[in-house]
Amino acid sequence: MNPGDTAWVLVSAALVFIMTPGLAFFYGGMVRRKNVLSALMQCFIIMCVISIQWVLYGYSLTFGPDTGSGIIGGLDWAGLRGVGGQPNADYAATIPHYVFMIFQAMFAIITPALIIGTFAERIKFSSFVILTVLWATFVYNPIGHWVWGMGGWLRNLGALDFAGGIVVHTSSGVSALVMALLIGKRIGYEKRAFTPHNLTLTVLGGAMLWFGWFGFNAGSALGANELAATAFVTTNTAAAAAGLTWALIEWQQHGAPTVLGVVTGAVAGLVAITPACGFVNPMNAMIIGILVSVFCYIAVARVKTKLGYDDSLDVFGIHGVGGIWGTIATGLFAEKAVNEAGANGLLFGNVQLFLVQLLLVVVAVAYAVAMTWILFKFVDALMCMRVEKDKEIIGLDLTQHNESAYTVIE
Repeated sequence: MNPGDTAWVLVSAALVFIMTPGLAFFYGGMVRRKNVLSALMQCFIIMCVISIQWVLYGYSLTFGPDTGSGIIGGLDWAGLRGVGGQPNADYAATIPHYVFMIFQAMFAIITPALIIGTFAERIKFSSFVILTVLWATFVYNPIGHWVWGMGGWLRNLGALDFAGGIVVHTSSGVSALVMALLIGKRIGYEKRAFTPHNLTLTVLGGAMLWFGWFGFNAGSALGANELAATAFVTTNTAAAAAGLTWALIEWQQHGAPTVLGVVTGAVAGLVAITPACGFVNPMNAMIIGILVSVFCYIAVARVKTKLGYDDSLDVFGIHGVGGIWGTIATGLFAEKAVNEAGANGLLFGNVQLFLVQLLLVVVAVAYAVAMTWILFKFVDALMCMRVEKDKEIIGLDLTQHNESAYTVIE
């Protein structure tokens, strides 16, 4: 074992962990004031629930010994049986198995948390908790095994996803779109604009996300090494390019850039570079960041408006579109000169990787859409997903949690 690698991955795990509270602030600032605590509560309860699910069986299903089909891991490591202080050479030979497990746990936590932005302000809390556990079990764990698990069928085909463009962002983004369509629009959505109640919280949350993302991406090198440095640099470069591009688009379209736009663009850049950060050089990371802002801006400002669906906080427009573009971009810009363990992409003479990445997108999107639809319908029939009309009007803070974020003292 390498103490430096162990320390870096432990720190990275803590960085990824802080992203979920950061996401809570990011989303909490964008909802109306009567629903801010519900956004924070949903993120916080996910930190609790998925941590337990991961230890009990989620880690084993995702990374455990393959059942022989390439579809799912077995229950050999359920309850962390056989997972301890010694390294597992299949995944990380220089750090304790426990360290790899807890690092991956943080990814499992933030992924379903990303989805809460789509049904913000109208979901019943009890139904949300049940749906979250089911989604983690039947969507995140299988896709994670396909792409990252030893014996996973997409991994065996040569699919590349350095830190979760497909496993984390595309899976959650397209699932969010399904949930937005099924749960329906917020009351009054077509009659008036729903503006963020506290952009200060959103900017704080965005900064925490950018900060934590260095652990998310550079930590996925699983060591304090040259590859971690590359992922760190490409992550920052793509985020900066995307944030600046979004500001310039707003400036040209509306006459002024907004802080919400810059933060949104930076997050889109972080999403897009996630699958590619350990496979591309900084200049190509910049191109990925510039283009993702163009694609996501069109999805948020044009496509959503035209189609009329209520994805409250643009989870699909940022994470779905950004994750898909980042996965495809990996197939374009990846080069073995950056990472010998990877592959050359289309622009470096290898069409096979590009085709595999396209297959990765198609399969993950189709599976996540179908399974999310089934799970949502099941929970909705069992206990109803949406709060009653009067409770939605009052707000989820009071009706679901008996609390208010802002109390006026007379």
